[in-house]
Amino acid sequence: MVKLTLGDKVMATVIYTFLTLLAFVTFYPFWNSLVISFNSGQDTMLGGLTFWPREFTLANYELVFKDKRLINAFIVSVLRTIVGTFLSVMATAVLAYGLSKKELIGRKFFMIFCLITMFFSGGLIPTFLLVRSLGLMDSFWVMIIPTLISVWNMIIFRTFFQQLPAGLEESAKIDGCGYWSTFFRIVLPLSGPVIATLALFTAVFHWNDWFFPTIYISSENLIPIQTLLQKVLKANTVSQAMSQVDAGAAAHMSKLNTVTGKSLSMAIMMVATLPIVMVYPFVQKYFVKGVLIGSLKE
Repeated sequence: MVKLTLGDKVMATVIYTFLTLLAFVTFYPFWNSLVISFNSGQDTMLGGLTFWPREFTLANYELVFKDKRLINAFIVSVLRTIVGTFLSVMATAVLAYGLSKKELIGRKFFMIFCLITMFFSGGLIPTFLLVRSLGLMDSFWVMIIPTLISVWNMIIFRTFFQQLPAGLEESAKIDGCGYWSTFFRIVLPLSGPVIATLALFTAVFHWNDWFFPTIYISSENLIPIQTLLQKVLKANTVSQAMSQVDAGAAAHMSKLNTVTGKSLSMAIMMVATLPIVMVYPFVQKYFVKGVLIGSLKE
């Protein structure tokens, strides 16, 4: 065993203290929002609410889960995240696999063409006109197709594919496999860590995105939970918030006089945040391995 010197102990104490404070500063806002969501709205207005609810109540969540439009928005977000993540990862992986082949004619041109899109875009108005001309306005697919390919994720996929032993694909070709068979039977099964990491990044983007639906979706049946939350956060009072969310909730408001705009916003924010946060522990082990494998080249 290595004996630590006094300087090592002091440095370790400083590092652990700093990391503890950093973790606290990062976690406390989330915890405080959770506390407010379980506290009476009228009591929250008095201030001084820190680590525990003073007047515990489920009225905020009762109002949230009795609102049909909030439930519909939650379902839309779940469907968007599942469909968008699957299609985006598959499309990006296929593009990366093709660009990883040295025998691809014009490979450098296609790679440069993709890289240019990372630094330059058409802008908001040209993108809006393009989306409208494609007939994607006010549809579920407007949240999926425009963000289907991620060049950054493609580069990580491409680098990982280039590191795979050439003998694997050669043996597959000898057995009669083409490019598609090799991709789905050999390459994808070996890409678990990278797929898990990039799938999580993509899922977080789809779950948290509120800007796209705000611009391209006008139908209330297609609004995701984050966009709905954004509208509620802009409201000053509960009555204003619920008039934007669900007119039918007004009849229920008289029974929940302890609810305020802030407590309602915190409850909706928890409903919108917790599902994606709960995914992290299951894929955390793939983070470092997946990103490093896809970002290092021999």
